[in-house]
Amino acid sequence: MDYGGTKLFDAINGKLIVSCQALPEEPLHSPFIMGRMARAAALGGAAGIRANSVEDIREIKKEVALPIIGIIKQVYDGSDVFITPTAKEVEALFREGVDMIALDATDRIRPDGATIEQAFPMLRRAFGDQLFMADCATFEEAARAAELGFDCVATTLSGYTAATRGRALPDLEMAERLVKTVSVPVIAEGGISTPEELKALFGVGVHAAVVGSAITRPLELTRRFVAATRAFDPIE
Repeated sequence: MDYGGTKLFDAINGKLIVSCQALPEEPLHSPFIMGRMARAAALGGAAGIRANSVEDIREIKKEVALPIIGIIKQVYDGSDVFITPTAKEVEALFREGVDMIALDATDRIRPDGATIEQAFPMLRRAFGDQLFMADCATFEEAARAAELGFDCVATTLSGYTAATRGRALPDLEMAERLVKTVSVPVIAEGGISTPEELKALFGVGVHAAVVGSAITRPLELTRRFVAATRAFDPIE
């Protein structure tokens, strides 16, 4: 199905997007596994998938007919920006035909030395009608991203940058303030661990929400449960 333009936002309005990702060092790192993870999410009622890498996205497309938010995580020396950090990654996702491309829209300097204010207008011109999602860490970054012409803004990086480290997640305050301020859809993402937190975010008016680790990362989930047992370790 073609999810271009407003169709995508209609499809995810008030609904859950599941992030299906596994890093190279994780046991589930595999396009095949991510495809099946996306299929499980779709069967469970997810309205969209967020995925990392062309290889994973290609496999996920075989398994589900849901809109896909694509990213490419790529680390470059000298920059903390790693979510779709350059035009090279944007072009790869564009050629693959993802419904929306998400990229870091923080105030951090990008690998090529540019700011988001310098980089995004060029991306918009180069990739025409492609939908873009701004992964932000602060209200100010998201408000600026909306002004730059991003199609939606997200709280994805709140708590994950040097300036926001230690912030309580999910960032309900940032989400609520954005809903009241910007004219584009607000996507809640980052640190959503329970259905109750998800309900709270929809309660302040977010358009949609992305949940990843709490659904699709058994390694991290197991560590959380194991940590709860440590108080009961036998004393030697």
